[in-house]
Amino acid sequence: MCMYFGRYETKFRYVILMHPMEFKKVKNNTGMFTHRQLVNSEIITGIDFTHNKRVNELISKTDAFILYPGDNSKNLDYEKLELRHSEQTIFIIDATWPCAKKMLKLSENLKLVPRISFDVQTKSQYKIKKQPKDFCLSTIESVHLLINKLAHLKFESKIDDSFLRSFHEMNNYQLKSIDNQSNKNHAHD
Repeated sequence: MCMYFGRYETKFRYVILMHPMEFKKVKNNTGMFTHRQLVNSEIITGIDFTHNKRVNELISKTDAFILYPGDNSKNLDYEKLELRHSEQTIFIIDATWPCAKKMLKLSENLKLVPRISFDVQTKSQYKIKKQPKDFCLSTIESVHLLINKLAHLKFESKIDDSFLRSFHEMNNYQLKSIDNQSNKNHAHD
């Protein structure tokens, strides 16, 4: 799988706040796939980040945002980001939707960080995992779209679809594994 990972430079720092259950999914965690490709990224594992020294440092010293949809989220398709610092951080929640909500509810410091989002025009290509709603995407798909939205706003450089290659290869591998297992089960019938 390593041959499918590229390396991408970004202006913003992407901090993946990963739920511990996601951290265990080494072979199919799209947050890890994202981190391995973005040079300016890091992973912080936890559930409640209220007292996390690194998270608090980034919130206080950079323009910090959280990628998360909702009514109080700034939609990048219609609104611009206002930047005050020389560095910017975008927190990405890597968890199931119920776990992501819990992480945001418990983390008092994250409640103060402005949320950003964008309109989703496509369905997730995650073939082995059903998303709860049409606008729900995997972490790597969300970050890919986010960076290109920021590129449109002149904050980042555009990245092409090769960023998603590891994700597509993982999908294909898992589908083949399911097919092989299904064929073995039918052979014994």
